[in-house]
Amino acid sequence: MKALVTGAAAGLGAALVQQFLSSGGAVVAIDRDELQGGGRLVPLVADLSDRDSVDALLPRIVEAGPYDFVVHNAGVSATGPFEQIPPQAYRRLLTLNTETPMVMTAELLRSGSLSKGAHVVFISSLSHATGYPGAAVYAASKDALAVYAKSVRAQMKKRGVHVTTVFPGPVRTAHAERHAPAGARADQRMEPKDLAARIIAAARRRKKVLYPGPQARIGHIAGLLAPRLTTRMMRRIIFEKLDRTVY
Repeated sequence: MKALVTGAAAGLGAALVQQFLSSGGAVVAIDRDELQGGGRLVPLVADLSDRDSVDALLPRIVEAGPYDFVVHNAGVSATGPFEQIPPQAYRRLLTLNTETPMVMTAELLRSGSLSKGAHVVFISSLSHATGYPGAAVYAASKDALAVYAKSVRAQMKKRGVHVTTVFPGPVRTAHAERHAPAGARADQRMEPKDLAARIIAAARRRKKVLYPGPQARIGHIAGLLAPRLTTRMMRRIIFEKLDRTVY
């Protein structure tokens, strides 16, 4: 079994790589930071927020395939009043969170780099269900990715490829800590190792969507039943407590 994981150097990406390696698989791991390869781990360095870098990477990805598992994990946020965040930060965010997974998926399909029965996983966000005041463009990028995944699912199924979209809540990572409002409790965030195991298990069960853990499932239901109330709550517990703009 061979997996492709983006954003593989830390957090959830690193946990996914370790899960695949521990189960005997080989991994092509992509990150802008260098990873130590060897054995069943093949590291590729690229800035997935830069389209030129992505285009240069595509032939290397194809050459390293085919893949049984692809996880589009790489992502970045921007928090604070949206009018205070410069356009170049949003451009980087939208390229990384939305455009790159689409471009990579299209190239993997076009080149026949996905094995029969392969799994493709898109990491969206719980904000798809609840809204995310204080991170409007991040929420928009993850919404777009979720709609894309839903739209291509049927066509990819015809090719023997299963699509799973994941909507996680807060995860205990350095990135989440950097964007968290003052006083946010890290112990209430899901551990990357736990989330990685849930993602792989859900994909193997061919689940279309995954809201991992009680917090994400409750947020999903609340967003469906009381969207306006849920968004107001998110504004109070996140946006109103942000004491800085981070991008």
